[in-house]
Amino acid sequence: MLYVGKAKQLKNRVSSYFSNPALLSGKTKVLVGQVKKIKIIQVESELEALLLEATLIKKFQPKYNIRLTDGKAYPMIRITIKQHFPAILTARRIEDKKSLYFGPYPSSSSMRMVLRYLRRIFPYISTENHAKKPCFYHHIGLCPCTPAFPTKENIRAYQRVAHHIVDFLDGGKTTKVIADLEKERNMASKQEQYEKAASIQKQINAIMLITHPVRKPFEYETNPNLRSDVRMAELEELQKILAGHGVQIPLPLRIECYDNSNIQGTNPTSSMVVLTNGEIDKSQYRKFKIRTVKGPNDFDSMKEVLTRRLNHAEWPLPDLFIVDGGKGQISAAMEVLEAREIEIPLVGLAKREETIITSDFKEIVLSKSSPALQLVMRIRNEAHRFAITFHRKLRSKAAFE
Repeated sequence: MLYVGKAKQLKNRVSSYFSNPALLSGKTKVLVGQVKKIKIIQVESELEALLLEATLIKKFQPKYNIRLTDGKAYPMIRITIKQHFPAILTARRIEDKKSLYFGPYPSSSSMRMVLRYLRRIFPYISTENHAKKPCFYHHIGLCPCTPAFPTKENIRAYQRVAHHIVDFLDGGKTTKVIADLEKERNMASKQEQYEKAASIQKQINAIMLITHPVRKPFEYETNPNLRSDVRMAELEELQKILAGHGVQIPLPLRIECYDNSNIQGTNPTSSMVVLTNGEIDKSQYRKFKIRTVKGPNDFDSMKEVLTRRLNHAEWPLPDLFIVDGGKGQISAAMEVLEAREIEIPLVGLAKREETIITSDFKEIVLSKSSPALQLVMRIRNEAHRFAITFHRKLRSKAAFE
């Protein structure tokens, strides 16, 4: 093995080595001249990419990877887990046996990326001897400043946060973190502490969005096709679950999802996003300005956008339609499909409890760790992102007209 690297845009990264040899450094020219085979492993997130990169470099000691093979001490995350107020710190060497260490990471920037993600989800203390007064990070919501507010409840809450961070960094325990947070959320809800319950739900959503599912590097080493296998397993489970509730569909290799955005009742828009073989397929995305509906009428907007979509005979029909919403949105969409005599299965995803609802209004409640639910939530979240981005663009443009 010559070199291990990672990139968001893999095509651009690889082609940069071969497009113009004159722009390459001497070392890189020698590297390219020795390349006989390029192996690619797709992962689920930036966190998984940097963890897998570090693992492969340490394992194979590639000739052209200077970082992590040159004997230098590379950055790690240190957690003073035995202290009354555990701090999340950085380190270059393991010097405190009472602390937990994670890493090393390929670079300081990689490690800081991990810490940024963590702090948004779980505000933490970042100094070993925190002052007994609120710090700057407390004012921007990134530090609980527990020493400044040392009530028993605050101390217990922060110690739970520290253990959530440990589980988060420990590879395959993300599901445990989510399960623990769901218990805390449900307890807060029962006690009518609704703001606290909403805050915990935001943490759950952030974890699932950024890292779920988190897999250890050795899993990708063992099976380089792990990502495509996971996608196929999601599709197969979704097909099986829907069949168990009376919705017979072929393996849904093409799924279309629709979401409307009409914040403040102006510039209503809708989005169509597509999964092809379980993967986001941006080349198939479509966005719509709602033309015939006045005001924030989600149901009529759904009718309009689906009607306009079906007018495009050149667009391939999906194996499954998904709408963001419950019975109202489903009824509106079904009215259009029935008028066109199109017998393609349709389901909705209700936001409050993330419940899948069939066209005959059966509710399918799945575990948050269900691959089928993760697939449906992934496309719904992408449809929402795409719709609201287009809506904001139109609203911003209208403000200057």
